[in-house]
Amino acid sequence: MSPHSDRFAHYLKARRAQLSPEDVGFPRDSGRRVSGLKREEVAELAGISLEYYVRLEQGQDYQVSEPVLAGLTRALMLDADAATYLYRLALPEPPTFQSNTTEVSVLVRHLAETWSDVPVSIGDRNLDTLFVNDLSRAIFPAMKVGGNSALAIFSVPAEVRGLATWQNLARSCVAALRFNGDPTDPRLQAIVGELSVRDPQFREMWADHEAKPLTSGPIEVFIADVGLVEFEWQVLNVPGGLFMAVWIPAPGSLAAEAIARMRERRSSNVPLAEAQAS
Repeated sequence: MSPHSDRFAHYLKARRAQLSPEDVGFPRDSGRRVSGLKREEVAELAGISLEYYVRLEQGQDYQVSEPVLAGLTRALMLDADAATYLYRLALPEPPTFQSNTTEVSVLVRHLAETWSDVPVSIGDRNLDTLFVNDLSRAIFPAMKVGGNSALAIFSVPAEVRGLATWQNLARSCVAALRFNGDPTDPRLQAIVGELSVRDPQFREMWADHEAKPLTSGPIEVFIADVGLVEFEWQVLNVPGGLFMAVWIPAPGSLAAEAIARMRERRSSNVPLAEAQAS
């Protein structure tokens, strides 16, 4: 079994386990022992033989055709992102997928720095932080160049983990690590290994095999003199495998008020990092 086919096999098993017979229109047998779908049910739904599907789940090195992948996508009820990940596991990767940089170009850095009225950060496929602007450093002091968003998210206090926004953000980051990361990358392996050892919630999320890029969502942050503030964030793709996150406050919101206070302090020549801590 090669590492490539092994990852494909594990993904099939994980997604099969997350579906119930009712999800795909099969009646539930009262004596059923399997919580997810049976192998023969997936094979039937995908339009392939049971023997062939068993070989796929055993990680045997077979060239999987696109029609078979389309059938598996339907059978496992994969959304567009999950299907993209399935195809990438099964088909030869284009050379561009391996292209990833840890350097932010001068032009992109200049663009991010001109957005001085909103928090901006840039990270790579492993969620390592490569750039943060002044406002981002002030509002999110844990976000530092050289740090890692996934490691930071799973280092928050227990009371923060009880927030629904934390749960959603944590799951989104775990899914993005799987979707964007190169499984052969030692850096990705180190991040997943460290979190798997120290954090049971990460282990549970990673075992779900969710694969989805980061796109947008909310995050809650405590800011002095304002309180608990919810920001909406949007991720923009940057050539070279980088991602720019921009936190955009809604007009009239607490987030907008927090940013306005930061601007006032900045105009008074008070360093933002000091202002946030005051």
